[in-house]
Amino acid sequence: MKMRFVLVGLVAVAVVVITAMGVMEWQRREMAVAVNVAPIDLGGPFTMTAHDGRTVTQEDLEGRRGLIFFGFTTCPEICPATLNEVSIWLDALGDDGATIDPYFVTVDPERDTPERMAEYVGYFSPRITGLVGTDEQLAEMARGYKVYYARIDLDDDDYTMDHTAAIYLMDTDGNFYDAITHTATREEAIAKLRAWAG
Repeated sequence: MKMRFVLVGLVAVAVVVITAMGVMEWQRREMAVAVNVAPIDLGGPFTMTAHDGRTVTQEDLEGRRGLIFFGFTTCPEICPATLNEVSIWLDALGDDGATIDPYFVTVDPERDTPERMAEYVGYFSPRITGLVGTDEQLAEMARGYKVYYARIDLDDDDYTMDHTAAIYLMDTDGNFYDAITHTATREEAIAKLRAWAG
């Protein structure tokens, strides 16, 4: 009889433990879903000058899909490689990418004039618009997009720029949709863009 009570007790404890674990797993999943669907506060008002001289603001993103990348024209590797990839992605998307407007925002306004930006983005795709701002305009846009950039002085009185290298995808309301990092493969990036533009 005593053994039966012990067994019943053990079974009861096991049921309680299993139930508690199930509830905890459900809560964990619910929290993960909540985190995944929570909007990311990225973007916001900005005023910049396009490489053709026109003014571009946050309102120009509305009704279109903005692909935004920060960099600079004397960047040795990441910027040209990324812009080359963007050009390939756009070609691969064809008509599916017609509503995507790619922007290359310089973090080096001291050297990157609109004329220099026009020449530089022209190497990659006529679809890409170079954006230049004053130091204050750049700082405002970088704050909105949570972008890091910094001047790095070199030994020969020259300098380079360190900066965030992610590509930001903004939806037709001008809100953050997703990002493409340098670790994404070409196939992954094109698939993400196709889903975004579809």
